[in-house]
Amino acid sequence: MDGDSIREQSAGVNQRGIRDHNERLILTVLQRYRAAPAADLARRTGLSKPTVSTILRNLEEDGLVRRGDPVRGKVGKPSIPIELDPDGTFSIGLKIGRRSADLLLLDFTGKVRGELHTTYEYPMPDAVFGFLKSSLEPLLNSIPANLRNRVCGIGIGTPFELWKWHDLVGLAAKKFRSWKDINFAEVVAEFSDLPVLVVNDSTGACHAEQLYGRGREFRDYAYFFIGSFVGGGVVLNGTVFQGNQGNAGALGAMRSTGPLGEAQQLIDVASIHLLETRLTNAGMDPSVLWQQPQDWSGLSRHVEPWIGQTAQELAKASLSICSVIDFEAVLIDGAFPAEVRDELVERTRRYLVNQDKRGLIEPKIEAGNVGYNARAIGAASSPIFSQFLLNTNAGLSAI
Repeated sequence: MDGDSIREQSAGVNQRGIRDHNERLILTVLQRYRAAPAADLARRTGLSKPTVSTILRNLEEDGLVRRGDPVRGKVGKPSIPIELDPDGTFSIGLKIGRRSADLLLLDFTGKVRGELHTTYEYPMPDAVFGFLKSSLEPLLNSIPANLRNRVCGIGIGTPFELWKWHDLVGLAAKKFRSWKDINFAEVVAEFSDLPVLVVNDSTGACHAEQLYGRGREFRDYAYFFIGSFVGGGVVLNGTVFQGNQGNAGALGAMRSTGPLGEAQQLIDVASIHLLETRLTNAGMDPSVLWQQPQDWSGLSRHVEPWIGQTAQELAKASLSICSVIDFEAVLIDGAFPAEVRDELVERTRRYLVNQDKRGLIEPKIEAGNVGYNARAIGAASSPIFSQFLLNTNAGLSAI
């Protein structure tokens, strides 16, 4: 694929610059509540009705919001709901996983407009960036030509310190360790002019849950995403909190204890790679866990004990998290079928009953609902969030 071709199609959004605070505030309210008339927006934001009207007019001219169908009441004029325009902006999301990579195109309302997938034995840099380069043009071509300049960036979700988790030796190991010195933005700039944002993959999944899943139901919560390795995120004041180095909510690194009393991390006792090992030891092909659509119904003999162990560890970890911040809830999601997630959540609730909760307020244990694609969707949402929505943890007012 010709890099100039991608540059020509993805020169960046044609809206005017980064949105100001009040515009972000209104866009964030619309993102959270789906649609609202101007009067409700004024009430929710504390802005005057004339100010809201002016901002909405500007946003509509820029193609970011649109008017919905009138809602007629018993008396008075019909109410006109305002909603985000799905074509207002788009973003690309790349999830780098242990066994596969996913690339998708996300619109302003969180709908996936196009998606591509690749697998590999290990996520070598050449394979990952080659996949991104060869897939950008097909994704961009999936939307009308007049909208392609509304793609606002590329979000890349990658595990923290990716270069540390592999079992390669020799030349392959040296090549894998090169991830440590790779500047993602510089590599992508060789074939695309789109701005690049890099996020921890589990933090990205938390972003997806907060923006498009059940996160809107809670103000402050902790979030677990269980993939090949377990990770997580933290939401405070209605926004994902990333910390001063972007690694807040690194829940996979929480301390645990092994069967012989040895110190371990949560990642060692509550991850899907442990289930992969169970299947391998039973002479089965673990790749069945990642096949789409997912169906683990024939693996219950191996999945059931894995759920039991994982639920115990998540129950203990949930209380440890709440000893630092009294989270209202702990949400659990992962790269597994919905029925596995629901059973894992229910078992975690049951194990929590018998934990020592002295000095703690027990959190609700709830299921996330974005699912397998949460990391890629969250990565894609990062450029949209940074350019158009309000970060309530950046010294700005909460909604």
